[in-house]
Amino acid sequence: MRYAGLTLAIVSSWCFAFSGPMAKYLITAGLAPIEAVWTRMAAGLSLVAVLALIRPRALRITRARSPFFGLYAVMAVAGVQWLYFAAITRLPVGIALLLVYMAGHGGGVGAARTEDTARAGRLCGGGRRVAGLGIVVEAWQEIRLDALGLLLGLLAGACSAGYFLMSDSFGDDIDPLGLIAWGMTGAAVVLIPFARPWDIQWDAFTITATPAPGGGTLPVLVAYLWMVLVATVIAYILAVNAVRRLSAAVGATVASLEVVAGAIVAWAPVGETLGVFQIAGGLIMLSGALLAQTATRSSPIAQPESIKSI
Repeated sequence: MRYAGLTLAIVSSWCFAFSGPMAKYLITAGLAPIEAVWTRMAAGLSLVAVLALIRPRALRITRARSPFFGLYAVMAVAGVQWLYFAAITRLPVGIALLLVYMAGHGGGVGAARTEDTARAGRLCGGGRRVAGLGIVVEAWQEIRLDALGLLLGLLAGACSAGYFLMSDSFGDDIDPLGLIAWGMTGAAVVLIPFARPWDIQWDAFTITATPAPGGGTLPVLVAYLWMVLVATVIAYILAVNAVRRLSAAVGATVASLEVVAGAIVAWAPVGETLGVFQIAGGLIMLSGALLAQTATRSSPIAQPESIKSI
């Protein structure tokens, strides 16, 4: 069962990795980042409809759990997606993902109550992530990355960290599929005043787009459907099933593969590449995350099972 969970988590991370690159086709076609996020989250209505037909019990929400669902929709779904999509308009996909996972892992590990040895491991791991970030942005030279993009990526990571903290109260009374469906739908509702869907250039879905010179050209509708079906619905379903089979340490670490997968996926269709220093910095950041997760796993305190992806 553990190997099945690892397989599901790995495939899920690769599915999630397509969200940024496919979103760039929508943004290139004329949609604002918030509009691209809204069209993705609005697909949650379809998931609600499917669950209403085949698994209606999954959609039940108790009054006591309503605040949890609301916070999940606003922070863990809308906040992460909006800020991440805004970040990739100013940063390469791989770097944006590195920022998200740096903060996300910090929050997830920080939420655990551990002894001194585990705490030292977390601090060491955090130091590696900070050092890796410095290499990614090539801090010894003139800053080459957009400052606002860096801020947006870190804020997306802060919302990602909030997801890990919320996992402490994730109990059996909540169906994961229902949480995903209502989370996406709730995020779409929350973002309506900002996305203003009535002003979206819907004709953008009828054209083809090329995000960057040297990148691939795709029909925008194909990119959107891929983003919704593969990078959202299938990715979340796989992640939910993986979460049932993996510990928090293993699950969150495997989810970090999205950083590498996102950079690879963005290479061909979007035409983005990472430099030698950025790749090295990314590996250092991920090794720091692995060290912190391993230290946390060694603690005798049980950890909540969770996995995080964009």
